[in-house]
Parts: sequence; C-alpha cells; structure tokens
Amino acid sequence: MNFHKICVVGLGYIGLPTASTFATNGVKVVGVDTNPHVIETLKGGNVHIHEPGLRTVVEAAVKSGNLTISPIPVEADAFLIAVPTPFKEHEYDEYEGRRYKLADMSMVAAAAEAIVPCLRKGNLVVLESTSPPRTTIDLVTPILEKSGLQAGSDFFLCYSPERVLPGQILRELVENARVVGGVTPESARAGHDLYAIFVEGDIIETDATTAEMVKLMENTTRDVNIAIANEFARLAEKFGVDVWEAISLANLHPRINILSPGPGVGGHCISVDPWFFVETAPELTPLIYNARQVNDGQPHFVVKKVMQAISAGGGGSSTLQGKKIAALGLAYKPDVDDLRESPASEVVHLLQNEGAKVKAWEPFKPNAIMKGIDMAPTLDVALADADVILLLVKHTEFVNLDPAQIASKTKARIVVDCVNGLKTEAWKQAGFQYYRLGDSKSSL
Repeated sequence: MNFHKICVVGLGYIGLPTASTFATNGVKVVGVDTNPHVIETLKGGNVHIHEPGLRTVVEAAVKSGNLTISPIPVEADAFLIAVPTPFKEHEYDEYEGRRYKLADMSMVAAAAEAIVPCLRKGNLVVLESTSPPRTTIDLVTPILEKSGLQAGSDFFLCYSPERVLPGQILRELVENARVVGGVTPESARAGHDLYAIFVEGDIIETDATTAEMVKLMENTTRDVNIAIANEFARLAEKFGVDVWEAISLANLHPRINILSPGPGVGGHCISVDPWFFVETAPELTPLIYNARQVNDGQPHFVVKKVMQAISAGGGGSSTLQGKKIAALGLAYKPDVDDLRESPASEVVHLLQNEGAKVKAWEPFKPNAIMKGIDMAPTLDVALADADVILLLVKHTEFVNLDPAQIASKTKARIVVDCVNGLKTEAWKQAGFQYYRLGDSKSSL
C-alpha cells in the first residue's frame, strides 16, 4: 500500500516526532492540533516540547515543505491519532472497597469524530494513544463508521502503540520493534506498510486488542517492579539497612534485576496505564491495584523522610511548619521536561500541607507555571533561604553539583536525596548532613 499523504492528529510528545519523521522520509504530512499555542509555535519555526534533536528534525521537515500544520484534519491516505488519554478529573469507580481511576477517552473520541468527514474508501486509520483494551473495536470503530464506511472492509483500522523512551524518542521510533494490531489481518498489513516507511526494527502484525494489551502489559510490569523496589526501601529503613547496597548485591544474582526506588512513579505511561487494566477488569487485578497504591503512596514516605532528617539534624523537632525547602526537580524522570503525573509535584504539595515553604527548581522547564507550587527562576533562588535541600529528580545537572559550591550559596546543611543521585561522602565533607531514601546508614 502506498502512502503519499498522512494526517497526524495530536502534536505532543509522540505525534510531533512521528509526523516529523514521516516528513523527513519524503511523505507529505499534515500535523493537526487543536491548541492554538502549539500551532503558532510550530508555524513560527519553534517546538513546544523538549526532546533532543527534535527541533532540528521539525525544522528540516517544515523547510522541505513536507510538514504543514493545521487545526483540523484534511483528506489523506492515512490518519494517525496520537492524542493524550488522561484520567477523568475527580471521577472514580469502586470495586470491593478498591477505589480506582477512570480513563478520559474524550480526546480520542474527538479525534476520531474529526476524521470522519475526511475518511475515504481505502484509507488507513491508526490509533497510537495508549488506551484500555478494546478501545479500537468498541470506541473508535463505531465513530469512524458514521462515515458510512465499514472498518476492515472499506477502510483499514489499526492500533499501534508508541514504545519509546523520552530523551531517545527520535532514535527509538526508528530502531525499536513495532507492534501493529489490525481489526482484520488486511488492516494489520496496511499498518505494517505505513510504518515500514521509516521503522528499521521488526514490525509485528497482530490483532488490535492484543496490541492494546501489549502496551499496557509493558508499563504495568514496570510499575509492579518499581512498587516492590519502593517497598524494599521502606523495609530497609525499618531494619537499618541501606537499600541501595542491598539492591546492588541482590542484582549480582543472574536472574534478579531489582529496579531503583524513588519518590514515586510519574509520567503519562507507567503511572497511568495500569489503571486501564483495573478499570476494565477490577475483579482480576488486585496485584496491579496494590502496586499502584504503593507507588502513589511513595510521596508520603518521602515527606516522612524529610521530617526524620529535620528531627535528626535540627535538634529533635520534626515539624515542617515554617521550614524552607529547596525542591530540586519536578519532571517525572531524569533529563526530560515532562511534568505530567510527576510524583515530585505531589511531594511538594504534601510538604506544603504540613506547613513547609517550598521553592522548586526545574531546569528543563524554568518558566513553567505549576498550580500551587512556587517555582524558582534559578537554582540559586531556590537555595538562597533554604533550611533543607531535597533532591527529587536525578537530572544530570543535579548529579554534577559541587557540594562545596552549593554550601557557599545556602544556609541549608540538611540534604535529603530521594534518588541516590549525590555522592554521599562529598556532601558530608562539604558540611552537609546527608540523608538518603531507603538508607538508614547514610546519616551515620
């Protein structure tokens, strides 16, 4: 199947790199987004998200004339839906006392509705947005069939999840294996032909619901594995152990690979996708549900750690009332600018609820506006009046901080490291009392 023109609906962290990659491979692409700021930014030759190499690729795609930006879909050979699938705000359901979050599929539905007037016989539609199982069949298909065309016979319909790592998206889009699930085998083959334009990894064909489940299984496995690491951190503190040492020793076993604990799990994948399983089958997912509870509860564990550090380093008082804290990092993972579902933000809110005065510094989004959070314009401003330095994200910039230099910029002498990002002895030698999450030995 030949594709001369592609319409990509949603120009976020996945849609924009995907659209640009198709365009730089010689395909005419119309990138669609309903956000006026996104449209204006891209038409002005800039990008609205941070991803290494993305600006160069977008500029090349626009300059070639292959990538154009539009607020609405246009007729094309193929349509890709790459819009967000967040939670419904303040809406929950419950099963046997377990309260769980619900997926907001309104943007997927709206994208499908917008494609209907443009859909023609022989077109291909691909949903890339992470979705609960059977979304392609039960939600997207009925909407697209309002066109009078039948999915699988008049037009091809697939689900193909993104499987890329922020910070390496452009490379992994090309090199990673791609799963393409069709509502029919012919649809899967059409999806295979589309991604073969630039994908160098294997392209595996399956059915749509299997492809949906594959994406959720990948991220749910990560979530469960992080949850056990976070529980190990709590146990280590109870038993007087350094969890980081214990993990490194346990991982010497050839069949063990324990992940790293931290302040929680964030982002729009690992912290979200497991709930899609719980929502669609609450009676079958007690393990997944409880792993989510552990990881969502980890910010509370961080707050307790900060209280303990203040108590040990400040004369026995564990209250946070009036304490000034410099929170370093608000992104959901190191060296990215994505603040969605960030556990660091939750930690800040919890600290403030306890009476602390927090200034947060996020180097990858220095001008971000976060509701209820005092964002410092620079690291120096965050540190200036601090009583405690709290490392929440393992950004390379923070790992490379010179503790002696930091000591000259702040009166804070208590450091709480939630991500094992700082060199313990160097900070102690610079005069800091150093405390590390999951480590009862660090302050000795």
